[in-house]
Amino acid sequence: MKDELIESIMQQMLPYLDNAQMEKLRDVLHYSLHEVQIQMDTSHLPQPVETNEGLLSKFMAAKRVEGCSSKTLGYYESALKKLFATVPVSVLRMKTEHLRDYLSQYAERTKCSKANLDNIRRILSSFFTWLEDESYILKNPVRRIHKIRVDRNVKETYSDEAMERMRDECHSLRDLAIIDLLASSGMRVGELVHLNREDIDFENRECIVFGKGSKERPVYFDARTKIHLKNYLDSRTDDNPALFVSLLKPYNRLQISGVEIRLRSLGRELGIPKVHPHKFRRTLATRAIDKGMPIEQVQRLLGHTQIDTTMQYAMINQKNVKVSHQKYIA
Repeated sequence: MKDELIESIMQQMLPYLDNAQMEKLRDVLHYSLHEVQIQMDTSHLPQPVETNEGLLSKFMAAKRVEGCSSKTLGYYESALKKLFATVPVSVLRMKTEHLRDYLSQYAERTKCSKANLDNIRRILSSFFTWLEDESYILKNPVRRIHKIRVDRNVKETYSDEAMERMRDECHSLRDLAIIDLLASSGMRVGELVHLNREDIDFENRECIVFGKGSKERPVYFDARTKIHLKNYLDSRTDDNPALFVSLLKPYNRLQISGVEIRLRSLGRELGIPKVHPHKFRRTLATRAIDKGMPIEQVQRLLGHTQIDTTMQYAMINQKNVKVSHQKYIA
């Protein structure tokens, strides 16, 4: 009970004292109440002025200003609302134990992957770090919950044969141009569907895309892509400014789901497993590193903020590892 009283006093004094003064206040309270016996009726503790929902609203506004996408904002909001519904405690009074138990129960209840669970941990960390930075709490309780180790499986890439089979069996100039552009540029499918005709610089074989966080970056494509892209654009009769449109009238801009559905269908026809847009990006990263492209340049090419993210996309060819071992060690 004594610790709860001290925390309540600390919480109420937080807006008026700096960190050094708060630590001194904590020391004084512990010393002064050391031999004092306290019985506390927690039901009569003053309730925090700020509600969980109110703090969430402010946090979301801060993330919106930072430029987070609507998809990311939705993910943050959903994860935090689940926390509020499961742990009936004000976030201003939540401790590490509350959050550690919540993550443990969440993993048991949902049977989610370790990667998914670590994403939830990162969201909680971001939220409580914001509360700390904004002086709503003294210390982030997630700080003591370490990164969850994730099992890293070797992810598949497209073989040269699979790439050529997809090109040969494309039923339209559009699909062929999409495959070539994804394969040679390494752009995300979300970046691809937002491109317009005028964004393509055919002379220099490059274009500017808007990546995550509305960040611009140049991407490049090869000569084969240039030819197939021009053939596709020359065949169109519509006036839609979008680079890729539906095959049937009214020729609307192609959406992410449209690209995914078409590629999956092509994969089923050819018996190629797990055909999806992101696999082209992973294939490009793997081959670039395998052929000696510096990892920092691959990072810039893919538009990653952290180089660790780039390393997760790349899979070094094991045959080359064996050759290097024989050359340098054996």
